[in-house]
Amino acid sequence: MQDVLAELKWRDALNQITDEEGLAKLLSEKSVGLYCGVDPTGDSLHIGHLIPFMMLKRFQMAGHRAHIVIGGGTGSIGDPSGKNSERKLQSMETIHHNEQCLTAQMKALFGQDNITIVNNYDWLSKIDLLGFLRDYGKLFNLNTMLNKEVVASRLEVGISYTEFTYQILQSIDFHHLLKQNDVQLQIGGADQWGNITAGIDLIHRMEGSDVQAYGLTIPLMLKADGTKFGKTAGGAVWLDAEKTTPYEFYQFWLNQDDRDVIKYLKYFTFLDQAQIAHLEEQVKTCPEKREAQRTLATEVTTFVHGAKAVQQAQHISKALFSGEVKDLTVEEIEQGFKNMPTVHVSSQAANLVDWLVANRIEPSKRQAREDVQNGAIYINGQRQQDLDFVLDPSKSFDGKFVIVRRGKKKYFLARVDQ
Repeated sequence: MQDVLAELKWRDALNQITDEEGLAKLLSEKSVGLYCGVDPTGDSLHIGHLIPFMMLKRFQMAGHRAHIVIGGGTGSIGDPSGKNSERKLQSMETIHHNEQCLTAQMKALFGQDNITIVNNYDWLSKIDLLGFLRDYGKLFNLNTMLNKEVVASRLEVGISYTEFTYQILQSIDFHHLLKQNDVQLQIGGADQWGNITAGIDLIHRMEGSDVQAYGLTIPLMLKADGTKFGKTAGGAVWLDAEKTTPYEFYQFWLNQDDRDVIKYLKYFTFLDQAQIAHLEEQVKTCPEKREAQRTLATEVTTFVHGAKAVQQAQHISKALFSGEVKDLTVEEIEQGFKNMPTVHVSSQAANLVDWLVANRIEPSKRQAREDVQNGAIYINGQRQQDLDFVLDPSKSFDGKFVIVRRGKKKYFLARVDQ
């Protein structure tokens, strides 16, 4: 069986392990059950969430039994975060909707082999208050709980009892999965270390100190400039194609800094050491070709959205760069022009100069005439220099769009009102 810990070390993806020697021995002896959890605080994962799940995928590919816990129970009380504030509690209706969305995403990413998806609401909701206090509360030392970093960082501004008990609920998850699914390893982000070790402590108190239970975390990912990975000027980069289009997703990876791209190739792709070493050499010798970035964008977009989405993203990129937009599909226009200046226009035909001014693409008729005559105006990829040209919005892209380019790079999307 593949030495998955050695692979993770090479990828710089290990932060802390509770007992590395013991875990390495266990992994070499059998197919091990492990889990990673996510709370349904939203209806989609973003790429920050994806990091620990990429590690889970590597264990799955190495023959181990991956489990994903959708936190319908823990998500209903709120995970204490490092933001020095209480999370706003969501309605159970919203939580259940988010559970369904996240489950569908996980099935798409992990397939059917060596994977089990469970919801901790199924067992946490069955514990009554007295049972919680007698069976579990008695086993947690208050001083130990207060010293957990995620709690200690909140003591000055305050933390509710609800969020304070989160580590107990997550510990119950680990114990439940150990007993019901033979899960002996929990993995998570660096901020989950306190919760993971609390779960191992609970298992040892309830089942005996000789029971094998392990935890590992991955490092906090920062960009070369010291800022947090995964955020853009427009906010989070989502896995949901409706929130972040596959084209935007592809472009995010394509635009990574040379200083970061090899690290991301190690974390987010399944390329082997020789392939990544080749790309690392390309970054050093031919950075202008951006081969590493193109490979990163292709690999991650294929993993999340499929090969067709990559082809579309590349087609859109090429069309926007060359100006040859006439062959784009309506779907590709929706993706590629999502964040470009947009105007709403009627389907009525009109003189080009008048149309440009009426829709505020040009500030005045004088400027519009000048730009048309100088060849600076392109309609659906075609240069238009005829001042008498009549533009009919119903004739292009199924009557839904008109693409205007002014100069070399300034695009406008005109959406035709139906």
